Amino acid sequence: MRLFLVALQFLTRLPVRLSRFEPAWLNDCVRHFPLVGMLVGAVGAAVLVGAVQFWPAWIAALLALTATVALTGGFHEDGLADTFDALGGVVPRDRALAIMKDSRIGSYGALALGLSLLLRAALLAVLATRPLLGAVAALLAGHALARAAAVGVMVSLPYGGDVEHAKAKPLALAVAPRNFAIAMLWCGLLTVALAACGIASWSRLGAALAAAVATAGLMRLWLKRRLGGYTGDGLGATEQLAEIAVLLAFTAAL
Repeated sequence: MRLFLVALQFLTRLPVRLSRFEPAWLNDCVRHFPLVGMLVGAVGAAVLVGAVQFWPAWIAALLALTATVALTGGFHEDGLADTFDALGGVVPRDRALAIMKDSRIGSYGALALGLSLLLRAALLAVLATRPLLGAVAALLAGHALARAAAVGVMVSLPYGGDVEHAKAKPLALAVAPRNFAIAMLWCGLLTVALAACGIASWSRLGAALAAAVATAGLMRLWLKRRLGGYTGDGLGATEQLAEIAVLLAFTAAL
């Protein structure tokens, strides 16, 4: 529970208060990132299901997306923009890392962020026109699997930036494989629950898992080639792209 609360405090803007804090907890709390993702997805699903009763699907989709962004404070969206600003052009590693630390947004970051928001809103609007249980499953799985994808990248790569200047130094240290195993266990439990309750088919869930794994693999290759490892912004970009991939899998004609 303590590690879950640390993960909740780190990934969202919920007012979580802890009596004390140990830096090692931040490293170990990544095992519960998918669980936090389920919570964020559940909030988005609740807003979508409620809003579609009163407004057209595209408005309900925008409201659901707004709710999830507000809950996380645009944490992952910021990472997406910074990553594409840094790696969208052809610059040396040191220059790319410097661009990531710049709070200003450039053309690559603006394009990536805008297209990401538009695509997610469009995909949620499509889901809102179908049986709403499918939309609920997509939001839960999308947010959980996307955060597990980020943990997978973190476990399989060294830190690619300057550890001394990392915003969250404990996350710049090696993450134990057991933390990724527990993260995947959360995803497995969610998958079984969604399938057992008839909320989503095994084929749809399998496609979503494959999409998240493929995204994590591609991001791992990209970050390793350009930076030699992951950064916090790179993990945020991984989460965003994996979330889009999962939504695409749920809206595909399977």
